[in-house]
Amino acid sequence: MTESPYDFIAIGVGPCNLGLACLTAPLPGVRSLFLERKPAFSWHPGMLLDGTTLQNPFLADLVSMADPTSPFSYLNYCKQQGRLYTYYIRENWYLDRQEFDRYCRWAASRLDNLRCGHEVRAIHHDAQTGLYHVAGQTADGASFGYQARKLVIGIGGVPRFPDGCTVHDQAQLVHSSGYLAARARLQAGRSITVIGSGQSGAEVYHDLLQASERHGYTLNWVTRAPRFFQMEDAKLTLELITPEYGDYFYDLDSATKAEVLDDQRSIYNGINQSLIERLYALLDERRHRDAPPTHLLTCMALDGCRRAPDGRGWELDFHHTQLGRRYRHRVDAVVFATGYRYQVPAFVDGIRDRIRWNGAGQYVPSRRWAVDHLNQDIYVQNVGLQSHGLTNPDLGLACHRNSRLLAELTGHDHYPSEPRTAFQEFVPGEDSGFVALEREAVGS
Repeated sequence: MTESPYDFIAIGVGPCNLGLACLTAPLPGVRSLFLERKPAFSWHPGMLLDGTTLQNPFLADLVSMADPTSPFSYLNYCKQQGRLYTYYIRENWYLDRQEFDRYCRWAASRLDNLRCGHEVRAIHHDAQTGLYHVAGQTADGASFGYQARKLVIGIGGVPRFPDGCTVHDQAQLVHSSGYLAARARLQAGRSITVIGSGQSGAEVYHDLLQASERHGYTLNWVTRAPRFFQMEDAKLTLELITPEYGDYFYDLDSATKAEVLDDQRSIYNGINQSLIERLYALLDERRHRDAPPTHLLTCMALDGCRRAPDGRGWELDFHHTQLGRRYRHRVDAVVFATGYRYQVPAFVDGIRDRIRWNGAGQYVPSRRWAVDHLNQDIYVQNVGLQSHGLTNPDLGLACHRNSRLLAELTGHDHYPSEPRTAFQEFVPGEDSGFVALEREAVGS
């Protein structure tokens, strides 16, 4: 550890920390380092399907919502690629997933504060110096060690499987995160079932449906939800992903937050309208051909998943959430589009006593995403749905979050946020004409 201490070290580089790196890069006098275990930046490589798009407009890139003049903006990427007029004429408001990945890899290649192929394995805090010591190993086996005054932990989630799947079976099952690598193997079977009705489930089902006639397999799409939700994107609904709403949500009590998040499921876990329309058109076209069967099933909750007795395929147990009936389903292959869960990384063990935890072993973030007891040293990305609401995972709010993080990390507001971002008032203001009453006076 011969280098001078960094102002902060960020661990894990997905889009959130990549955006933080881009916003930090031009700041004079700020020493930062971003460490990523993978040998190069990649973003959900198992789901980079042809024709799939982001659910956020292109302005929700790595930097523009905090600094539209940044050289790391998507529009500057187009300019540097000689494609600015092409993009203008194409009028592509929603980027393809593959295009977003190319853009992110371009941005990563231009950063001097990013080091890929660096796996962090241990962190400890030196009480005398107040510094954090970050140690690990590079992709070629060499050891490294750095020091920093502050940390940003931005590790992504790991695939989530339903409770009915055993740990042993999970190693053999296909999650949507690994779909592309497993696609050929899946399509070699006679039947495939996709479980999960969010955007990823819809993309996998659409991709498999397009190829079902060529390969001849039966295809099922199953969800425990009462319907296949379309993502809500009305203008006033989208104000629920503004900084003002995020601050309002943070102050709610835990029970109310849980109720609100359940009510908002179709906002952050719905399917975009264009994909639903393509799916419906394809389903209608197939009716006029001798196509293999396909079934879309709602209200079907998975209770169990195991290898079939003969070792060929899987047996799935379901119950219908409205009828109360139980069903068994035999299928050759299953794809679980059931999202991700956060797994606290092992390197946190060395600083565990410096972090706030709840009873479930999860971080307890402050309003500005600090998790250390003094709210000044250790910050987290990619967590906080339960504490900060749907503003936390939304790419459109990542720039705002990074601008607030940088203010905390550096002590200076380099990218001031707009004072007003929503027309709605989530709490009546003093000039609204609504006078707050004492709790005991309400209803009297």
